[in-house]
Amino acid sequence: MFMDAQDKLSTGEPQEVAIQLARETYPGIANVTFTRGFVSSQAFVDHYVKDGPINTLVAPVAAKGLDFTPTHPDSTAALAWMGFEARAAILETLDQAIADKAEVRVVAYDFNLPEVVDRLEKLGSSLKIIIDDSKGHGGASTAETEAEGRLVASAGRANVLRQHMGSLQHNKTIAVRGTTVKKVVCGSTNLSWRGFFVQANNAFVLTGQTAVDLFFAAFDSYFDDPKKNDVAGFGANPSADWNDLGLAGVDAKVAFSPHSAANAKLDGIAADIKTNTTSSLLYSLAFLYETPGVVLDAIKAVTADKNIFVYGISDKKVGGLDVQDPSGNVAPVYAAELGANVPEPFKSEPTGGMGTRMHHKFTVIDFDKPTARVYLGSYNFSTPADRKNGENLVIVRDRRIAVSYMIEALSLFDHYSFRVAQKAAGAKGEKLHLARPPRAAGEKPWWIDYYTVAHRIKDRELFS
Repeated sequence: MFMDAQDKLSTGEPQEVAIQLARETYPGIANVTFTRGFVSSQAFVDHYVKDGPINTLVAPVAAKGLDFTPTHPDSTAALAWMGFEARAAILETLDQAIADKAEVRVVAYDFNLPEVVDRLEKLGSSLKIIIDDSKGHGGASTAETEAEGRLVASAGRANVLRQHMGSLQHNKTIAVRGTTVKKVVCGSTNLSWRGFFVQANNAFVLTGQTAVDLFFAAFDSYFDDPKKNDVAGFGANPSADWNDLGLAGVDAKVAFSPHSAANAKLDGIAADIKTNTTSSLLYSLAFLYETPGVVLDAIKAVTADKNIFVYGISDKKVGGLDVQDPSGNVAPVYAAELGANVPEPFKSEPTGGMGTRMHHKFTVIDFDKPTARVYLGSYNFSTPADRKNGENLVIVRDRRIAVSYMIEALSLFDHYSFRVAQKAAGAKGEKLHLARPPRAAGEKPWWIDYYTVAHRIKDRELFS
């Protein structure tokens, strides 16, 4: 089963893992990329912790991020391993923009990474940027304010805006319009130390004139807002509607928040999950534990359906999704680590500091069907994301891309389910044991559930 692949992911050589999981879904059109997010893993401990703690790799204080320089002796390899596909894709996009002397539009939430700000400075007045100024980002001592000062000096005051919309300017987008480079990056990956190197994140990289034009139009609507944070005004804008991204052979649409009541997206997503899921639902949703509402209710309803396979993960334990029938779907797991006093041959794992480690926002519906689809973006599937914040939300109706996100969902679930089980056992004073093959008449094999329990049967049929 998939646990075997996950064991390799947790313990294999970084280069081998990169080859195994590289996802060039539609080269030159739409590529799915991920940050690793597995600092709480035996692979990270084996390869990098022995040479120095994680605070020698990643800025321990976000506000000081732009002034932080890694001191870990193997920082180049370690950061490449941690940043994985998404970091490489984002930096490549910025390097291409610099070489092409392209126009670039950036919207940034958490924003404290030197290797990004350094590149944006090189763009000069070709850059326009919006930086969030909500609580935690807007003070004089924040990295976001320091970055603002640096980019005002390089791009000009007129090209740099601070904004928080109704609550947050939560987008993480880069749009490049050059002579040869026409590229967009969206998704959940913040341009920050944690976003690149600690959290599990995804970045969706799109190539094409239509996609670039749509992201430029949304940027202009945010940037040219005379009130700076006009929620109602943006909600009436065409960028708040679903717009086709114009990707050859891929049915993909984007909508930007905040939405108005007339073009709100949350209820439609919830209805799609609850009513139209026929085979499987896989999700990785940060903050699901604190996001009551129609999407959580829809996930609960589908989880209770024994005919649908459901795997999910949030960044913390999700109340209300923890009780299940013995033959029902499993409860969602959450980011956990092997702490102190773990049994041999395991070693204790770092957490990467305080804060969210599982930061994805995606839902995969029926990945194994022609109707496979993925919802993704910076959008947290909540009322504030829908009606208050600046967000990007993408729906992709494409089986190849759905499978890419399915792989990520299973990888995360399998990685953390063991750690959650270990934590739960430790809290009860119990020990986990590997199941042995039957040794006497009447003993049941460990795999019997995959032929007798509805949820396990579905698991076997989907993934074997």
